[in-house]
Amino acid sequence: MTNDLLMIVRQIMDQTELPQETFIEAIEAALYSAAKRRYGSTHGVTIRIDPELGEIKCYVPKKVVEIMQSFAKEIPIEEAVKLKPDAQLDEMIEVEVDPKEFGRIEAQTARQILVQKIKEAERQQVYEEYKDRESEVVTGHVQRMERGSLILDLDRTEGVLPFSEMPHPNNYQRNDILKCLILEVQDNMKGPQVVLSRTHKTLVARLFEMEVPEIYDGLVHLKAIERDPGDRAKVAVTATVDDIDAVGTCVGVKGSRVQTVVRELDGEKIDLLEWDEDPKVFIANALQPATVSRVTIGEDDNAEVIVPDDQLSLAIGRRGQNARLAARLTGWKVDIKSESEAGSQFKEEIVGELFGTDSDSVSADIGLDLSELDGVGSKIATALKDSEFPTVELVANASLEDLSSIPGIGAKTAEKIQRSALEMLEP
Repeated sequence: MTNDLLMIVRQIMDQTELPQETFIEAIEAALYSAAKRRYGSTHGVTIRIDPELGEIKCYVPKKVVEIMQSFAKEIPIEEAVKLKPDAQLDEMIEVEVDPKEFGRIEAQTARQILVQKIKEAERQQVYEEYKDRESEVVTGHVQRMERGSLILDLDRTEGVLPFSEMPHPNNYQRNDILKCLILEVQDNMKGPQVVLSRTHKTLVARLFEMEVPEIYDGLVHLKAIERDPGDRAKVAVTATVDDIDAVGTCVGVKGSRVQTVVRELDGEKIDLLEWDEDPKVFIANALQPATVSRVTIGEDDNAEVIVPDDQLSLAIGRRGQNARLAARLTGWKVDIKSESEAGSQFKEEIVGELFGTDSDSVSADIGLDLSELDGVGSKIATALKDSEFPTVELVANASLEDLSSIPGIGAKTAEKIQRSALEMLEP
């Protein structure tokens, strides 16, 4: 049996990186188990292993008797004195036994215990290796699909990529090489389970750290990341020194660095933007690629953003994605309006403050008719009212650009109308 155990140990040692002490402990456990089965107890049993010589010796206690009735538990007096000259009847002495004397059942038990102990040691070693690596990136090969989850080969163990941690849609195939974030390491009865993620925003951070040396060196910081996995991500960066362009550094020459990350994320678009401690600037940057006219900070983390009319759809994004990601990235509740919408609202508020009423009844209340202005006939007066300039006061305070953009009113007419309005309002 000893030769069988040593052969099993040698085979396993060639396939694992377990320390020698682990194998010695496993052999001892196996032999103790076999001894217990043969002798009924391990009390007094001693196992000595010499790893250098490959020798295994087993000593068991036996009772010195005159006539031996149990070979396993007794030794005749004439044999006992050969081992111990002063041996006495009924005395318990330590007797070396050859493990080969263990029966078939004991040997089988020893082999099972040996393999079990070594597997337990392997599982524990893998757990110790991965338990402190949460939030790290590992590379794995796709092996198979199991109950909706992908099983990846991580070299020494397997990793589980749950369906909920995969970007959708995806088309992962067997033997695909994926970089994943270690989300959690669980130690259960079946051994350590390494739970992976491809959707966590920390994965984006780790990939940029791997690709951009300046981040690793602390010259560029990743300040905030938000993503719709598989579709789009926004990454806010800042430099710790003045002469470094944080965004340009992460983009790389001809986009080489960011494109490497994009390819690893299966084509997920990445918006790199400059972080700023001023929330107005940060919010404006976060809404890129849209151009922002102004940002107004309100109470309760509310921010009103005004954009040119032709930038409104770009600022909001497809299905509201751009605005949603910007809000999550900055931590502000973002309300986006076009300039014309904001202008109309502003005019209504001004009219309300001046006259305590709405814009439709103002001209009647103050007694100033638009048709009294130079160059204003019934058609132009109607056009002014339809364009939300129903009062002389609003015409006087409007910009020439807004007035000249009204159908039927050119730049010269706009200037003439406004000059007349200002003269009419003079005290």
